[in-house]
Amino acid sequence: MKKNYFIAFEGIDGSGKSTQARLLSEKLKKEGFKIYSTFEPTDSPIGSVIKNIFRHRIEADHRTIAGLYVADRLDHLLNKTNGILKKMEEGYTVITDRYYFSSYAYQGTHMSLDWVIQANSLSAELLRPDLNIFIDVSPEVSMQRLSEGRDMIQLYESLENLHNVRAKYFEAFDKQKDDEKIFIVDGNRSFEAIFDDVWHKVYPMLKPHRASPNPSREGL
Repeated sequence: MKKNYFIAFEGIDGSGKSTQARLLSEKLKKEGFKIYSTFEPTDSPIGSVIKNIFRHRIEADHRTIAGLYVADRLDHLLNKTNGILKKMEEGYTVITDRYYFSSYAYQGTHMSLDWVIQANSLSAELLRPDLNIFIDVSPEVSMQRLSEGRDMIQLYESLENLHNVRAKYFEAFDKQKDDEKIFIVDGNRSFEAIFDDVWHKVYPMLKPHRASPNPSREGL
């Protein structure tokens, strides 16, 4: 029986997924789990190139960006120092802010979705999430949040593109429904209400390994 898990949070920019990933990490630590929190793009040299493209410091074709994500994700999994697979072997439950569904949605908006899925197939073979949690928020709400919280709008952060990305997420979910565990949460609410839904979904996975008799949010 599994004693640690791999959970990926997904969503368009401004969805609040980073907040939910943090809340779940904090809650699981209090439940006695060893937690490793991570994100994509990573802080590796490859991830730094991606971030500089997003910040308009480097210009790159969408196909180049897709390839960079493939490389960054494989290093994220396989790095001998802090790779996800190493952390899983060490007994950590790993929570990541974005994984390959982000590539499916964001790069799949600008090129063949089937190609992006195939390009990331090695990552999927190495490790599929025990649960993909998609925080679903309207692009209009997303843009409002981004305009309030950012000094600069990054690549992909336009209303039209976020509508396209959201639609592509659902197309990818449909394509991958037989292979992936996907949980969709209404993100157009308070972070507390969203987390209640997240915790009630995650809790049954943990029941064999925790002492508390009910899925309360006490302690957060």
